[in-house]
Amino acid sequence: MATFLSDLSPADMQLRLRDALGVYVDAMRYPRGTENQRASMWLEHTRRHGWQAVAAFEVNTPDSETATDAILTGAEARVDPSAAQLRAAPMLGVAYGYPGAPGQWWQQQVIVGLQRNGFPAHAIDRLMRSYFELTELHIHPRAQGRGIGEALARRLLAHRTEEYVLLSTPETNGEANRAWRLYRRLGFTDILRSYYFAGDPRPFAILGRALPL
Repeated sequence: MATFLSDLSPADMQLRLRDALGVYVDAMRYPRGTENQRASMWLEHTRRHGWQAVAAFEVNTPDSETATDAILTGAEARVDPSAAQLRAAPMLGVAYGYPGAPGQWWQQQVIVGLQRNGFPAHAIDRLMRSYFELTELHIHPRAQGRGIGEALARRLLAHRTEEYVLLSTPETNGEANRAWRLYRRLGFTDILRSYYFAGDPRPFAILGRALPL
């Protein structure tokens, strides 16, 4: 067995949406049924200009020397999984995002937060004019701690042409979870802290860094 990274087209995401949302719900420890609430939004995101996604799959490998925790791409694997194998393979992780643009809810929320925190207009304009929103990055709990999150992030961002990548993540006491450790390891720094999105009672951090990664 090996972990194989594969890019997802919008059609691929539609086919594997339930699996991707299952990873999301388990990783975030949300109650069952949350995936039904999020499905239409995830599908709508696939139609946004510049949307890109990558997933990690657990694939049977004929090579007995392949370590069970190896993370492979097509160029590294001795035998590429077929499309049929990937369709049947368990999904271990998923990440996607798209370029920020005026009119998007998340961008509007972040701009409000920046304004309230005294960011000058020119600084907000510079940040908002060219960024990739890392919208979702989730690893199934049984596969966490194996480097899959970093591999997905690096593959997703490898060829982005935007100036920045931005994301939001729930605040955690002492930044003591794997998500925060991953983002810090990748060089993400604070843009906003303890920000409340409309309709969500949890405080969030907005993190970002310059591209390329």
